[in-house]
Amino acid sequence: MAEELQIQTPYITLGQVLKEASVIATGGQAKWYLRENTVLVNQEPDERRGRKLYPGDIVALPDGEHIVINGTGVDGIK
Repeated sequence: MAEELQIQTPYITLGQVLKEASVIATGGQAKWYLRENTVLVNQEPDERRGRKLYPGDIVALPDGEHIVINGTGVDGIK
């Protein structure tokens, strides 16, 4: 089952998603975590903690959890 992450900004970074999902405790751990674990963004491996994720993007974690980015962005349109 996929977890939904609601954002109110145009995008969120991959490092912020990992922190919001409680995968890591601090933003500083993102670089290490992404180097040691395979994280998929829209079914492609990505290890850039600054990768911008937009509504509709899907992050797949090594434990099988999926996080779907949802949000209205700054213009109020989904």
